[in-house]
Amino acid sequence: MPRRIRLAWGLLALAAGLAAADPLPPEVEAALTRSRLPRDAITVLVAPVGGAPRLAHRADVPVNPASLAKLTTTFAALELLGPAFTWQTPVYVDGPVQGGMLRGNLYLKGQGDPKLVTERLWLLLRRVQALGIRQITGDIVLDRSAFELPAHDPAAFDGEPLRPQNAGPDALLVNYKSVLLTFTPEAGTARLQVEPPLAGVQWPATVPVAAGECADWRAALRLDVADPARPRFDGAYPAGCGAQTWPLAFAEPASYAARAVAGLWREAGGQLSGQVRDGRVPPGLKPLLEWPSPPLADVVRDINKFSNNVMAQQVFLSLGLQQRGRGTPEAAREAVRTWWRDRIGGEPPAMDNGSGLSRSERATARQLADLLQAAWGSALMPDLAASLPLAGVDGTLRRARRTSGLAHLKTGSLRDVAGVAGYVHGASGRRYVLVAVANHPQAVAFRGVIDALVEWTAREP
Repeated sequence: MPRRIRLAWGLLALAAGLAAADPLPPEVEAALTRSRLPRDAITVLVAPVGGAPRLAHRADVPVNPASLAKLTTTFAALELLGPAFTWQTPVYVDGPVQGGMLRGNLYLKGQGDPKLVTERLWLLLRRVQALGIRQITGDIVLDRSAFELPAHDPAAFDGEPLRPQNAGPDALLVNYKSVLLTFTPEAGTARLQVEPPLAGVQWPATVPVAAGECADWRAALRLDVADPARPRFDGAYPAGCGAQTWPLAFAEPASYAARAVAGLWREAGGQLSGQVRDGRVPPGLKPLLEWPSPPLADVVRDINKFSNNVMAQQVFLSLGLQQRGRGTPEAAREAVRTWWRDRIGGEPPAMDNGSGLSRSERATARQLADLLQAAWGSALMPDLAASLPLAGVDGTLRRARRTSGLAHLKTGSLRDVAGVAGYVHGASGRRYVLVAVANHPQAVAFRGVIDALVEWTAREP
C-alpha cells in the first residue's frame, strides 16, 4: 500500500474512532445479548476495502488475538520471502560410497522446513538410496543448529502435552513430532496401526473392544505413556465407534526425529550400522543433494486454513533466520516489527512466537484491519485471501453453515479468546474487512455474534 494511501486510511480510521461508542447494529446487539458477553469484552471493526469503517467498537483496545496473529506472520513471510520461497534440507556424506555402501556418516541439516511430513521424509530417504546409498557404516547425524531455541515444554501452555498443536518448533521438524493412530474393529478387538514407524517404540498390535456408544472414545482407551517406548491402553475401544483416527504428539518429542528417521530408513530397505543422533555437519562438506519443501504459498494455506501452530512458528523463526541471520524468536520479532513499520505503518502488534499460541501476544482490531487493507492492495492478495478458511466450506470454518460462502476468515480461539479476521463478500460484490475478537471467560459464546456480524456486513447498507 503506497504511503499516501496508508495516511489517508489512517485519517479515516482516526475519524471512525471518534464514533467508537456508537451502538452496534440491532441484530448484532441482539446476538451479543443472547451470548451474555459484556460489551467491553469485545472489539469490532468493519470497513469496506479501501474505505472508512462502517463499524468500530473498541477498535484501538489491545486484546489477545489468539491465532489471528498468524495473519501477521504469514503476510510478512509472503512479502519478505516471496510466495515461491522454499526451505532446503541438504544431505551430506563424509565418506566414500562404493557398491551401495557409505563408509562414513550421513548428515541431514534442518533449515526450518515446516512440512517435512512422513511421506516427504520417506521420499527424501528413497532419493538418498537412489544415489547409491543402501547401507551406512557410520551414523545418520541430524543437524538442528539453524534454530536457537529455549527448551520447550509441550505441557506448559494448557497442561496437554499430547495435543499436536502444542509441539515445539525445530530446525529439523519431522511430521510435527506426532503419530497417527488408526483403530479398526475386528472380531472382539480393534487393530491398531501407527504411522510413522518409530524405531524402538512398541505399540500394542490390538486393543480390546467393549460394548457402548462412541462418545469420548479417546478417554475410554485410557492411554498410558509413562514409558514413551512402550505405550499401552488400560481401557477399551467402544464397539459403536467403527474405524477412527487419533493424531497424537509423541510423548518424548526430543527423540522423535531420530526415531522417525531410523524407522523410515529401515522401512525403505536401508541398513544402518551405527545410530541416528544429533550433531553438526563438519565444515567444508558439499551437499550430496538438497531436498526442497513445498512453496511458501502452499505452506501459508496450510497454516491459515487449519491454524497449524507449529508450522506458523517455523515460518516465524525462518523470518529471523532469513532476514537477520539468526533463527531465534527475538530475531524473528525484530524482522516482523521492522517490516510492519515500513509496510503497514504505525506501531506493530506485540508478537511472541508468531502462532498466537501465547498469552502475551496483543493486537488491536484496527491493527489487524490495517494489515488486511494493505494485503488487499498487494500483488500477493490472492495468496493470502485464498489461504483463509471459507465459511461453511473448509478449514476451521467448515461447520459455519449459517454464513456459508459469505466470507474468507481466519479464526482464532484459546481458552477465554475467540475471534475472526478477514474478508466478507458483500451482496453487491464489494469486499469488506471484518475483525471481531472477544476476550472473556465465556468467549466461546461469541460465535453467534460473529455470525450476526458477517450477515450484517454481507447485506450492506
